[in-house]
Amino acid sequence: MEIKNARRIVFKVGTSTLTHPSGMLNLRRIERLVRVLADLKNMGREIVLVSSGAIGVGVGKLGLAERPRDTRSKQAVAAIGQVELMYIYDRLFSEYNHTISQVLLTRDVVEDENRCELCRSTFSRLLEYKAIPIVNENDTVAVEEIEFGDNDSLSAVVATLCGADLLVILSDIDGLYDDNPRQNPQAVLISEVHQLDETVLEYAKGAGSARGTGGMVTKLHAAQIAGAEGIDTIVMNGENPMKIYDLLEGRPVGTRFFAGQPGGR
Repeated sequence: MEIKNARRIVFKVGTSTLTHPSGMLNLRRIERLVRVLADLKNMGREIVLVSSGAIGVGVGKLGLAERPRDTRSKQAVAAIGQVELMYIYDRLFSEYNHTISQVLLTRDVVEDENRCELCRSTFSRLLEYKAIPIVNENDTVAVEEIEFGDNDSLSAVVATLCGADLLVILSDIDGLYDDNPRQNPQAVLISEVHQLDETVLEYAKGAGSARGTGGMVTKLHAAQIAGAEGIDTIVMNGENPMKIYDLLEGRPVGTRFFAGQPGGR
């Protein structure tokens, strides 16, 4: 499939893209991202947004000096931050006359056949209503046994539930390199990956996101999950959301992982 023909697209935005190095929200970048996604909706594309950031927003809202480490505190902070995060998205998307919806998931939901089918139906109806589903892990109730652990994997699961044409993961790195570009200025960006072999997996261990719970390894895992269902994955830098236009106009951006990758389950 040509990327420019993708109609239903899942975008994943991580903490590293949503926040400044201080940990506080990067409001300018969020505003630009929302503007681009709203414009894509105006073009007739269907958009689903998987967004991290609840704990980070909660930390800022409460004025905490640092991110909590114990589970109970993280869950409480996420409960506060999720409300604020959705308020920001609702306010910004409303400026462009688009309606959002909130979907919070845990692994036990998508692993139960009946509940999984309900999720599919809900996503389908939300998109029929022209709403933009905004998805996050339900951090307030998630514990180790039922958590996804990272929103890269969650975004791939959401892409399969939605029957997406494309998964786009926005990160703080341009894509997959053959070495860590932060340490080696000669590192080469790999524009296409047709097979996730041991060489590619070894590349992924060398570089990842500077902030957040994921890294390049989790993005490759997401590409495996989505690829097993026939969905291509793009990993690209989210610093400039305008680059999304370049991607969807067929210009080379980031790293494209072609569908059919083994080991997605």
